[in-house]
Amino acid sequence: MQGSLFARIALVGACFALPAKAPADLTAASSRKAAPNFSLTDSKGAPVKLSDYRGRVILLDFWATWCGGCKVEIPWYMEFQRKYKSSGLSAIGVSLDEDGWKSVKPFLKRKPINYPIVVADDGLAKLYGVEQMPLTLLIDRDGKIADVHAGMVDKDSFEGEIQALLRDGTKSAATR
Repeated sequence: MQGSLFARIALVGACFALPAKAPADLTAASSRKAAPNFSLTDSKGAPVKLSDYRGRVILLDFWATWCGGCKVEIPWYMEFQRKYKSSGLSAIGVSLDEDGWKSVKPFLKRKPINYPIVVADDGLAKLYGVEQMPLTLLIDRDGKIADVHAGMVDKDSFEGEIQALLRDGTKSAATR
């Protein structure tokens, strides 16, 4: 992996352990862009391909084991995964730790996470425009980016966005 992008993320983002910000409104469905597909292997060796989640709302979290703000948000995302999985939500964690699984596997052993975790390289980080962490995207059921949150978000507002996307998907499915 190239260290330059990761070093820049660490310096620019400083992991945004700042006070939570309320997330912006969701992007209008007609203006959403397709989320770039990827295929990576999770901590158990299973393939995780973004396109396999089509039809579900995806919470895609770019994080690192050293990121304080990320560690605050991960329990929220675990709660959302438990609460909304049966309604169509799937969380995926994308670690940007420069040394990859060397840091991530011990972290997961100490703090198990209830959704798939993959390790990305700087190519995927660039593809998604990651310049600071945490960076979390909400992807609608059609595979399009509905919102991007750089830095920590307000948990309740973020949950409201998830609920809105889950409701929108239900309406869309009923009209098909």
